Amino acid sequence: MAATPFDLPGIDISWCPGCGDFKILDSIKQALSELNLTPLDVVVVSGIGQAAKTPHYMKSHFFNGLHGRALSNATAIKAANPSLEVLAVGGDGDMYGEGGNHFLHTIRRNPGITNLVFNNMVYGLTKGQASPTSPKGFRTSVQVDGVHSQPFNPLGTALMQGAGFVARAYAGDTEKTKDVIKEAILYKGYALVDIFQPCVSFNSVNTYAWFKENTRWLEDHDPSDFPKALSLALSEAPFPLGVLYRGEERTTFEGALAAYRKDDRPLVGRGAPREAVKHLIDEMCR
Repeated sequence: MAATPFDLPGIDISWCPGCGDFKILDSIKQALSELNLTPLDVVVVSGIGQAAKTPHYMKSHFFNGLHGRALSNATAIKAANPSLEVLAVGGDGDMYGEGGNHFLHTIRRNPGITNLVFNNMVYGLTKGQASPTSPKGFRTSVQVDGVHSQPFNPLGTALMQGAGFVARAYAGDTEKTKDVIKEAILYKGYALVDIFQPCVSFNSVNTYAWFKENTRWLEDHDPSDFPKALSLALSEAPFPLGVLYRGEERTTFEGALAAYRKDDRPLVGRGAPREAVKHLIDEMCR
């Protein structure tokens, strides 16, 4: 793809050759560039995992925190400086497993952030255990008899939690994934993009060929139709790709904060309330 202001040439990338993360990284950088954003405008927030290494490989602000905590950190960053474009990125284990509770409550709070989940249906960093989205019967070195649990459905869950923007993309189609990411960023509120991503080292089932045969891009779909979106989210192969739902924009988490009711300056740009802090400390020390 074309060069972008977010490129970091000459860096050592630790992903396996052929990993779908490379293509998603390209889609993210291209989307940000086409939206005329600069590295100073963007913060990429992540936790732990192969997908969580994404902000190390692009030029922007970034915050790399604890496993499963990207969404809480991203919410706080957006609250402190609403002028920033905040992306929370991570894998299906990081976001839906360790971060599952944060996933639920972030949707409910509706911060103005974009949540990009690299869904390869396996834990790649720790050598191939089943993840929340692994299909039933999926065999690993730990689940030797196959996965018995029902896989987690992130799109259906997000819709039922009230997410205003819910989409799915596929790493193998860089151009269309870029377009979906752009739409998600432009949405004023929490936006989820679950991105199917082949893991060439630890998932020999959900391969590039498998995704090509078992996915389809939506055509003539009205993303404002919630019942239809939910039906699509609950459907199985061929899995629908594209924007499933785009609801009306509503007040965001940061937009409802009392700190911005009389002063719209970002918190980060205000002077520290030293006297108020001193008074609070004095009261606590009595």
